[in-house]
Amino acid sequence: MPPVNRDQLARAQRIQTWSILIGASVMLSLSMGMRQSFGLFMTPVTGDLGISVADYTLAIAVQNIAWGLSQPFIGAMADRYGCRPVTIAGTVLYGLGIGATMVATGTFMLMVGMGLLMGLALSCTAAAIAMTAAARAVSAARQSLMLGAVSAAGSVGTFIAAPLAQVLIADHGWQIALVGFLGLTVVMLPAAFATGVVDRIPAGRAWGTGPAEPDLGFRGILEEAANHRGFLIMAASYFVCGLQLVFLTTHLPTFLADCGEDPMLGAQALATVGVFNIAGCYVIGWLGGRYPRQILLGIVYILRSLAIAAYFLMPVTPASTLLFAAIMGFLWLGVAPLVSGLVAQIFGLRYMATLTGIAFLSHQVGSFFGAWGGGILYDALGSYTLAWQLGVAIGLAAGVAQLLMDDKPTPRMLRAQAA
Repeated sequence: MPPVNRDQLARAQRIQTWSILIGASVMLSLSMGMRQSFGLFMTPVTGDLGISVADYTLAIAVQNIAWGLSQPFIGAMADRYGCRPVTIAGTVLYGLGIGATMVATGTFMLMVGMGLLMGLALSCTAAAIAMTAAARAVSAARQSLMLGAVSAAGSVGTFIAAPLAQVLIADHGWQIALVGFLGLTVVMLPAAFATGVVDRIPAGRAWGTGPAEPDLGFRGILEEAANHRGFLIMAASYFVCGLQLVFLTTHLPTFLADCGEDPMLGAQALATVGVFNIAGCYVIGWLGGRYPRQILLGIVYILRSLAIAAYFLMPVTPASTLLFAAIMGFLWLGVAPLVSGLVAQIFGLRYMATLTGIAFLSHQVGSFFGAWGGGILYDALGSYTLAWQLGVAIGLAAGVAQLLMDDKPTPRMLRAQAA
């Protein structure tokens, strides 16, 4: 057998690493960019189909709950069978969901397309799978920074999708805007394929590490997670992240319209979120490699809640809206590298997609209430006042709980580290 050329091996690993990181970034960017732009469709879709705001937000709520309920199982499939079949299937499902939404004539097809199909697609293409692939592609020392960088790149999609959707809606209607989104799923396909390069790395390890972690099985890792109080607190606190962010992406355009602002301001606000999220994800990811991640998470939740309270208490202007969007954007997806990093720190990499999926289920229950609950309160009261007040109160409580989280690795991981 010829000797191994270490330089060639290192070069091949670098190429594969960048393929994974770039693919995961593009896939996450477009997947989340489209998802965070559906609030722009609320007014034209409800007017054209003759449905209520609550009906539309129910479809968004179904999307989020389908995403959350399926994420642990899709994460387990990625851990067991590899990322590539999952990410490619998710991209196809995204296209099918957009197509079903385009031909919708009422609430049912809207829930099937924008709700169920897109929810399943997001389980396969969004943060849980992208973060798992990125974490396995780099060494432990670089994980937090690279997770932040992938999250930062992932936020570019909002800057692309929101203005694209608003321009197409204004000029050609919401169905043509969805055709534009269909084109974005075509770009996602090669990115999903590239993300699957991570399947060449043995399960439960990253480039340059030692032996793979033991196979506990799905039941075993569930028992390990259920017995870690810190993980349970982190998962429960993740609820507020979904509630606040989906409430804003779904309802902010309608709130601005009620205040008499130009409809384009909603798109500009979402685009501003995307721009500032780039810096926020990178900075928070960098900080996560130097300071306790659970403390940073608690601070993010508290700052978000204070920003929401300040915005809704002040007079609404374009300047205050864009400033609010910039602050929220900086604090937007930065929680993803922190949560993913904590899962890797506590449990290791072998079941990272499964466990981040379980935590994400809590996030999506919050998203469900942020989307649908906000719509119900708006229809019942004619304003969003009670909705944002509840969001702020829950956010502050979750932030304090997160500050007290125990981030100690499991006994299994402590034994592995000692060995």
